[in-house]
Amino acid sequence: MLDIKLLREQPDYVKQQLARFAIDAALVDQVLAFDERRRSLLREVEDLKAQRNAVSKEISQLRDAAEREAKIAAMRVVGERISALDRQVAAVEEGQRAALLELRNLPHPDVPDGTDDSDNPVIYQEGEARPLPFDARPHWELGEALGIINFEQGVRLAGSRFYVLRGLGARLQRATIQWLLDLHLQQGYEEVYTPFVVKEQALWASGQLPKFRDNLYRDEESGLWLVPTAEVPVTSLYADEILEAARLPIYHVAYTPCFRKEQLSAGRDVRGIKRGHQFDKVEMYMFERPEHSYTALEKLRRDAEECARLLGLPFRTRLLCTGDLGFASAKTYDLEVWAPGVGEWLEVSSCSNVEAFQARRANLRYRPEPGAKPEFLHTLNGSGLGLPRTIIAIIENYQQADGSIVVPEVLRPYMGGIEVIR
Repeated sequence: MLDIKLLREQPDYVKQQLARFAIDAALVDQVLAFDERRRSLLREVEDLKAQRNAVSKEISQLRDAAEREAKIAAMRVVGERISALDRQVAAVEEGQRAALLELRNLPHPDVPDGTDDSDNPVIYQEGEARPLPFDARPHWELGEALGIINFEQGVRLAGSRFYVLRGLGARLQRATIQWLLDLHLQQGYEEVYTPFVVKEQALWASGQLPKFRDNLYRDEESGLWLVPTAEVPVTSLYADEILEAARLPIYHVAYTPCFRKEQLSAGRDVRGIKRGHQFDKVEMYMFERPEHSYTALEKLRRDAEECARLLGLPFRTRLLCTGDLGFASAKTYDLEVWAPGVGEWLEVSSCSNVEAFQARRANLRYRPEPGAKPEFLHTLNGSGLGLPRTIIAIIENYQQADGSIVVPEVLRPYMGGIEVIR
């Protein structure tokens, strides 16, 4: 959520930045109209309360019973007016908050303008998008031939965009998750195991609502929502708390399955496991002091890149332009790995600094120094890494001409020493 002070003091700047996303500035005017109405109502309430307090003192000193009763009756009317105004203030505040929640975050000055992902510049790359020395096969062919991916059973169990990993396919995914968690512990993160369902407020706090409501799964009876990413529960771990500066930074890593109603284009990604309604992800998350958050973003990016590097996958990092930047993000790096079987660079991580956008929604604050006024901290998040796309890249990059798959060296201890999937 944007700072209301910023909208009050620099409305033209906010409108200018939103225009970079082709967003109509009318919502800014709506927020400011609510704000002016709220402040006007509060002034009237304060004046009436001051009047009531002054008259109350007069009443206590009056000797004339009739005069005293008349003033008491007049103050009863004032009290009713104050109650009515309080209800109006609450309604206006609710409208203002609803409008603020619709406003996306503003971009960092480094973010380039652009229309879509084709305008995201590559800022770093290791390895090339080279063809293999034989005809590369896509992961769905390799997976079915080796008996490690079964699409028919997935569809039978849950419908389209579901699949079953079997045998060494399931073990490869589990090994990758365990290795990623252990790697991030070495990088300085503390592991947390969170619920896979959350209350609705956690989705508002992380910025998933209201924008992505149609992409989320919800249990109508309990009102709980399946998590679309571990970012959602981790954001609210310290909601409504005031953290002492000595506790910062806090770095967490969490594994969760993720559930999303992917809005899929007809004919797009219809083969394989690239895009589905259920997938696994290891998520890195940072709670930082504002002055350190962009240094932390570079660490987050390096930590994600190290995952791809140690797996031996060709990868590149791109800086997202305005046309591809997420709703809550101020600045994002996308990490992509090369998959020769499908002939694509696959996004496996988005490392974002959302600044205080989520903190205002979740009421995440810290005290810069003892006795100081609490301030909103900054939060950052990044996949490290997302599956199944990482699994796709492993299968397709490590395939051999005979259809077998070499297990990356770092994963072999987690695979019981297995070196090749045949």
